[in-house]
Amino acid sequence: MTDPRPRTVLVIGGGASGNAVTVLLRRAGITVDLIEAKPDWNVLGSGITLQGNALRVLRELGVWDKVQESGYAFDSVGLATPDGHVFHVQQDIRTGGEDLPATIGMQRPRLQEILCEAVRASGATVRLGTTADELVQDGAGVTARFSDGTEGRYELVIGADGLNSLTRAMIGISEKPEPTGMAIWRVAALRPAGLERTDLTFGGPCYIAGYCPTSENTIYAYLVEANRDRASIDPASYADEMRRLAAPYGGAWPEIAASITDPAKVNYTWFDRLLVEGSWHRGRVVLVGDAAHACPPTLAQGAAMSLEDASVLAELLSAEESWDSLDSLDDLLTRYHERRIDRVRMVVEASVQLGQWQLDGVRDADVPGLIGRTMSALKETP
Repeated sequence: MTDPRPRTVLVIGGGASGNAVTVLLRRAGITVDLIEAKPDWNVLGSGITLQGNALRVLRELGVWDKVQESGYAFDSVGLATPDGHVFHVQQDIRTGGEDLPATIGMQRPRLQEILCEAVRASGATVRLGTTADELVQDGAGVTARFSDGTEGRYELVIGADGLNSLTRAMIGISEKPEPTGMAIWRVAALRPAGLERTDLTFGGPCYIAGYCPTSENTIYAYLVEANRDRASIDPASYADEMRRLAAPYGGAWPEIAASITDPAKVNYTWFDRLLVEGSWHRGRVVLVGDAAHACPPTLAQGAAMSLEDASVLAELLSAEESWDSLDSLDDLLTRYHERRIDRVRMVVEASVQLGQWQLDGVRDADVPGLIGRTMSALKETP
């Protein structure tokens, strides 16, 4: 049955969660406008690790074939000593089901390109270099006033604008990201011969030294240390600094370090944690992805949690024929939060705990047990 009038949604933010929810809502015949603050649609970054539960949503979006062609699939992780000796190889849990790989590494810009293409193909209206400066709610909808002087009227607004979400602040949710005490150096590099999975070293000059294949020819490498005042590190020195930290590591690291020459290709970021407690919506505005929760990449589940949010929210919204009643919409958005909160809290807390054990120097921490329990739980569909 066709709705008496089209349902209209504004999605603020064109990252993983915003792009995904846009595609899924358009599939249900819902009118979607997507705005993204960055004029280049944020096609930046080095690499990303996507585990099976993220791949499950990407398959739902209809982009799995392109992801599979563009990335590098593997099913195990190695543990190595600082000199490069791999002393243990662990099979990964296939959190997306046995018909999907345990993990795919990808160049992050390529993943974003694939998702942007899907948004364009969905028929959504996309406006880049645009922000929502004001959201005015009443019982029947939301008036959004945009940075270019225009405005629009919507039945629902989805805030997918990331860790430092302005939407979150506009609707009066006070939680903000908090640093965990760690920071990560990342770089894209050529793939050394024989590198076919993620290998992790815990120890040496950094808390973690690791890498992930992202295609037949590329990897991204990362080094995790205690966070430093970012203002004290000259961006022009980023390549030198990452090579310095990588120098004591063996195995593939000498070849990787030799390729770290361009400081503009090195990214330095603090680890943050965020979990909005209580409802993730206020009236007709709801948060998804990093706007509602974020965690260190110690479990490589940040993108997966954001994609799962989009899937669950779109499922619930698509099943409702009308959102005219604020009470019924409030009930729907409450169910979305209830479906997500326990699973997200588990991932955030486990991700933070893995880092905290290292910061505290805990030598007998049950790292394999915590990872195994969390990944086993994520096999269940959200």
